[in-house]
Amino acid sequence: MQVTGEAVRQQLLQLHRDGWIESRSARAAGDPARTGRPATLYRLSAAGDHLFPKGYDVLAITILDKVVEELGAGAARRILASITEARVRELEPRLAGLTLEQRVDALRDLYLNDDPYMQSEKVEDGYQLVERNCPFYNTAMARPMLCSVSVNSLSRLLGVRVAREQKFQDGDGQCVFRVFESEPIDSEGAPFMLESELEERAG
Repeated sequence: MQVTGEAVRQQLLQLHRDGWIESRSARAAGDPARTGRPATLYRLSAAGDHLFPKGYDVLAITILDKVVEELGAGAARRILASITEARVRELEPRLAGLTLEQRVDALRDLYLNDDPYMQSEKVEDGYQLVERNCPFYNTAMARPMLCSVSVNSLSRLLGVRVAREQKFQDGDGQCVFRVFESEPIDSEGAPFMLESELEERAG
């Protein structure tokens, strides 16, 4: 590459600081033959690996389609319901004892911890969560049924009806989840429903 060793070292230090690579000592890795100062071995971190092209969205779409093709639409629905249940159980402890407003604010982390792209706002008759970056964008655009997990999870966790009033799929450039403060639901007894069914029920 025609660069000095010091230039390489500075690049590695910067990549390490940015979290793109990880390092470990060669001696700690079990290199008894080396004497003197141990060499440092570098490898991509999980975050660094994600900088390279991935096909997770294609894989997810294929799996969803094959579930429907091989096992029927009911099986896909049960899988989405199971994912919703797991998400609710994971997030419930963080929300214990909080007011509705506090829970809405806490659920800005629905997709990512400290999500910089999700905002909570107070609006007439409740609140709204505005998501400007969907981490499942490619899959959700191709198979919108996946978004039923988010709508059902939010409704269960907040104990009130939630609906998506704006959608990436409709070209809105964001998803807006409207939280209807005056429309409580039975969080434990509420059955999983596809988003299209929830919209039809709401009229």
